[in-house]
Amino acid sequence: MKKEDKIIAIENIAKTIQEYSCFYLTETAGLDAEKTTALRRECNKADVKLMVVKNTLLHKALESLEGDYSELYGALHGSTSLMLANVGNAPAKLIKDIRKADKDAVLPRLKAAYVEETIYMGEDQLDALCAIKSKNELIADVVALLQSPAKNVISALTSGGSKLHGILETLSKKEA
Repeated sequence: MKKEDKIIAIENIAKTIQEYSCFYLTETAGLDAEKTTALRRECNKADVKLMVVKNTLLHKALESLEGDYSELYGALHGSTSLMLANVGNAPAKLIKDIRKADKDAVLPRLKAAYVEETIYMGEDQLDALCAIKSKNELIADVVALLQSPAKNVISALTSGGSKLHGILETLSKKEA
């Protein structure tokens, strides 16, 4: 590969990383053609971009970006596939679903992840990454928490009103 081509590739990788809020470094080299095609299909459905990159080019792309990605450099060995998404837990859930569908599968294997400005290293972090809530899920939780007291007050008022109505009706029938 010519030096000019490498520079263009590094710029393209850096630009792609900047377009997404998180990325995962995975190993997919042992997958056969059928499983690779199925992985790409699942990535498209889950809104996850899958790129196979050279470690040296990815290393230089990360160095060119703002921020400290030095912890990730240790994971750049062997073959590396980059899974990019705007929802932090989407690639982790995708990896888990693929493994759940095929009990013998060990690939794709998580090497590292950069999610919400936090770096996760190693396969053992997959469950923690699956548990991360997306921005929309967090907003929904906050809205539900804010609505809960108001719903309780309204519920108490409406149930109290029907109880009071029932008591008054019973009393009026007794006197008659």
